[in-house]
Amino acid sequence: MARNIRLNRVGRWGAAVACVAIALLSYRFALFGVQESMAYMAHHLETGRVLFYAHIALAPVALAIVPFQLSSRLRRKLPAVHRWVGRLYVFVIFLSGIAGFRIAFNTAAGPVAASGFALLGVIWLGVTTMGLVHGIRRNFVQHRAWMLRSVALTFAAVTLRLYLGAVMSMGLPFEIFYPAIAWLCWVPNAVVMELYLRRRGTFDRKRMAAA
Repeated sequence: MARNIRLNRVGRWGAAVACVAIALLSYRFALFGVQESMAYMAHHLETGRVLFYAHIALAPVALAIVPFQLSSRLRRKLPAVHRWVGRLYVFVIFLSGIAGFRIAFNTAAGPVAASGFALLGVIWLGVTTMGLVHGIRRNFVQHRAWMLRSVALTFAAVTLRLYLGAVMSMGLPFEIFYPAIAWLCWVPNAVVMELYLRRRGTFDRKRMAAA
């Protein structure tokens, strides 16, 4: 049991560090330019410059916020901060999600990649909206569940880069694997989170029945 707790703690810290690190790394375009830092996305500058910059500038903000919003200590000690940071999280997702959905159809990687990124944008917006609605209604159990689904999709920014790094390091053909990555970066995240929520719901019901 103690070992599992330690592993869970290491996993949470690892995920938190990855969120902040990738968020900061995403702003490399501000230093080196899009052409140099993310050449595979540079074509968006010609097809939708404003939407493209809105997406790559705002999505990292949501990613960086994730570790703080998941902190139970922050929620307990500074609930007002949790609420205001949560509002910022929702706001940047709305803007970045809409922009991401629009630019998905301009990808040079083909319709498979376009549909993967577009569907990610739609679901990301949908689950975050559900989390916001339940938060406003003070239905905090459902609020937490829907926001965890949102977090799983926000974490696609991390898994996307892990897949891209693996493909590049192994010298695999980028144009073949990128369409698959457009789906793999978020579908497994969503499935794992749904399984976690179902398991957690079963555990909570059993605990309430035994009380």
